[in-house]
Amino acid sequence: MTSASARSLTPHELTAGDLRLRPFAESDEPAVARAMEDPEILRWAGGLAVNAAPVADRAAIWLAPRLVSWQNGSAALAVTDAASDDLLGYVTIRDVHRVPGQAEAAYWVTPAARGRAVAARALHAAAGWAFAVPAAGGLGVYRISLDHSLANPGSCRVAARAGFREEGLMRAFFLDPAGARHDSHLHARLATDAVVPPA
Repeated sequence: MTSASARSLTPHELTAGDLRLRPFAESDEPAVARAMEDPEILRWAGGLAVNAAPVADRAAIWLAPRLVSWQNGSAALAVTDAASDDLLGYVTIRDVHRVPGQAEAAYWVTPAARGRAVAARALHAAAGWAFAVPAAGGLGVYRISLDHSLANPGSCRVAARAGFREEGLMRAFFLDPAGARHDSHLHARLATDAVVPPA
């Protein structure tokens, strides 16, 4: 079994046009708290522990594992406006090399940032970095997968725009905060896939 320390990642920043992707900081908590007010983020990406927590505690609970994610083999990136550093969303490449050559992705975008391909552009940039070889500053993965509930078609559009092909249906895979189970789409992108960058 690979230890967490053996999978530790070096924190990294990326740019994608007008977007800056950077590690989270404790100072992001107020912006995360505003994001966690959005019902869609809470339902699809907040997680059961965050949804069960008092509203005042949700941001801290969500943020805490992201602040230490790099040392545990996951790259949690705040997606921000490159000029203002305002938080626009989140993208992660997680569980890097837990299965050799593989990782998983997840993302969300604040309501104010929707409709500008922020999630697709951030996901595309993060995937490109993850596929790059370590000698070039990348993670050296070959396959990145992600999943989303069928009741969340917006996430499906993001995945497709970022070059993640739909591979199948996972029955009753996603458990939402209300206790309902949803079938989910499985998507993946390979390092060798030809992808048109989202605009």
